[in-house]
Amino acid sequence: MEDTLLKVKVAVVQASPVLFNCEATVEKAKHLISEAAEKGSKLILFPEAYIPAYPRGLSFGTVVGSRSPEGRLTWERYWVNSVDVPGPTTEQLGDAARDANIYLAMGVIERDSQYSRGTLYCTLLYFGPNGKLLGKHRKIMPTGAERLIWGAGDGSTLTAIKTDIGTIGGLICWENYMPLARVSMYGKGVEIYLAPTADARERWQCTLRHIALEGRCFVLGCNQYVTKSMYPTDLEGIEDLADLPEEICQGGSVIISPLGEVLVGPLYGKEGILYADLDLAEVVRSHYDFDAIGHYSRPDIFQLYVDERSKPTVLYNERGQLKTLIKSDEKEKNAEKSA
Repeated sequence: MEDTLLKVKVAVVQASPVLFNCEATVEKAKHLISEAAEKGSKLILFPEAYIPAYPRGLSFGTVVGSRSPEGRLTWERYWVNSVDVPGPTTEQLGDAARDANIYLAMGVIERDSQYSRGTLYCTLLYFGPNGKLLGKHRKIMPTGAERLIWGAGDGSTLTAIKTDIGTIGGLICWENYMPLARVSMYGKGVEIYLAPTADARERWQCTLRHIALEGRCFVLGCNQYVTKSMYPTDLEGIEDLADLPEEICQGGSVIISPLGEVLVGPLYGKEGILYADLDLAEVVRSHYDFDAIGHYSRPDIFQLYVDERSKPTVLYNERGQLKTLIKSDEKEKNAEKSA
């Protein structure tokens, strides 16, 4: 291998946000970034939906066939505290990454500021040590009731980023149960696979170990630790939590090697930061007997096509006029007429 194989220290931050408070959560994140960087971390991962919250237990006033006025107020508060990409919050996160000289992966609820202004996405943002936003991944398939509050991303944000500490990419929570989505990541050569989640069950650990073995990559699993008392008492819909236990999400963050060995964690029952030194030569050695998109792939039988085009609803040309999409066969006929 021509490139020098690296050893890199990574950090997985298992922390709670200041729920439904974007500004305060960003300030907390800055302190955690600084703490992890001081320990020598070069890549820092935060949980799914860290800013402003994973709204576990809330119904947003919805039952099949109706939505309540109170639920719309819950939604409004969630929307107001969500993140424009790019925007003031991403600038602050970029500054924190630059000041710490680290790569940062941050789970946010993204407010669509480019098109509709009315849709939220569960998004993973990637920042470089220069402070720039390097890319983002929008969750392509929200799970269960998440579909009530989040839109579905398209293939344009199936993101993997080549960096000086390895190729970084991944999927969010139960996207990792989508075999073809995983293969799309393996095909991008991901060496450090990020799997922020809201799943605290013990069986989720099996999923993460399987991904490490299947993708022959390091896997960083990251979850929040959240208790019921952390929710703002004046939150619309707070009564939905009445029957839930005090510990709403117990965590389970973990770091796993390319051969499925648990390097550190899982961490349960408290906030904390997990650290591990990753030897990227292990990725190379692990491919000796298995390569999901190489010598074990059988492309003569199986092939995966991934559509990475963005899918906006309304398209405009340079003059701001509505575009008309012409089918390829019509284009050919028009070209013949012109000739």
